[in-house]
Amino acid sequence: MSDSPAPLADPHLLFDTADGRRDLVILGSTGSIGTQAIDLVLRNPDRFRVTALSAAGGRTALLAEQAHLLRVNTVAVADPGAVPALREALRERYGAGEPLPEILAGPDAAATLAASECHTVLNGITGSIGLAPTLAALKAGRTLALANKESLIVGGPLVKALAAPGQIIPVDSEHAALFQALAAGKRADVRKLVVTASGGPFRGRTREELADVTREQALTHPTWAMGPVITINSATLVNKGLEVIEAHLLYDIPFDRIEVVVHPQSYVHSMVEFTDGSTLAQVTPPDMGGPIAIGLGWPERVPDAAPAFDWTKASTWEFFPLDTEAFPSVGLARHVGTLGSTAPAVFNAANEECVDAFLAGRLPFNGIMDTVTAVVTEHGTPAPGTPLSLADVLEAETWARARARELSAKATAEARA
Repeated sequence: MSDSPAPLADPHLLFDTADGRRDLVILGSTGSIGTQAIDLVLRNPDRFRVTALSAAGGRTALLAEQAHLLRVNTVAVADPGAVPALREALRERYGAGEPLPEILAGPDAAATLAASECHTVLNGITGSIGLAPTLAALKAGRTLALANKESLIVGGPLVKALAAPGQIIPVDSEHAALFQALAAGKRADVRKLVVTASGGPFRGRTREELADVTREQALTHPTWAMGPVITINSATLVNKGLEVIEAHLLYDIPFDRIEVVVHPQSYVHSMVEFTDGSTLAQVTPPDMGGPIAIGLGWPERVPDAAPAFDWTKASTWEFFPLDTEAFPSVGLARHVGTLGSTAPAVFNAANEECVDAFLAGRLPFNGIMDTVTAVVTEHGTPAPGTPLSLADVLEAETWARARARELSAKATAEARA
């Protein structure tokens, strides 16, 4: 392992450790990660300054409020149709004669901001549309605080080709935990990465017992408050499969040395086992403030970024093996991760379509993974050594989305017949 290339995320390396306030660009500012990051910035004005914000365009009033609070130079929306509402919302927030921030719009707007002058880009966009901004930030030499796991999943080789060692700092709670635990030892002494999973709302159920679960049940997560897509991914454990692929790419650890263990309390966010038998765990109550602070501030820690444990109170922590029969998503993710090339992009795109179908009531819960598996199988095995381009990823995603919609519609029609 010592002869392997330096990992993309390495706590012993940092691409840029400039002193003073860090200028930040926040992508996906109106989402869960973005709003929590802005809260952290507002509580630490001596450490951070936000220069630009981007969002999809569906929450223009919130975006305008954020822009005014932070006094940013530029705001961007992916939907050009949202510009009039955004401009009006900005006028309502800003005083008479006060200059409004520049407005960018369109599918390339977030990537433009990602390449703009700043220290760190926080990519909090949901979905594979975050790939282009990830690549833009890396190409521009920015430190990338990565919450958009999909961009690494679908474009792993493209990301690895651009990223300098240590240029990426992960913001997922699990990968921020691994990142911190890895700081305690040498890379050559790492035996295993242990990624924890809450088990979601259906932990302990058999596949048969999952057949009739409802949208509302799947959206009720026992320990985390997240957006609908991520919450459903947690219910199917697809999120954990994606995190296994992400851990492999970030830390250059083989798949057979990345283990998933179910930990319902979500206190231990992940662990690193070393060759001497020691296991180091990163522990906090379930809260994204800590991982976001690591992404924006490393190697410095931000005081009171997240709540700490009250060790005067008794608590019970449990760990269980993963039920691979009821939740086959992790095994399938390992498979596509091993295949590489466009296979992870197909897996992710098909899952996104199937989650949409489930949320819309067009697909049963078990149908999500059944359909994803069928799409991945039909896609086949990429030829070894085939170079990957952004066009290849986009083409594979387009095919996978269309095929997943076709199979979902077929399953719905058969269920109604």
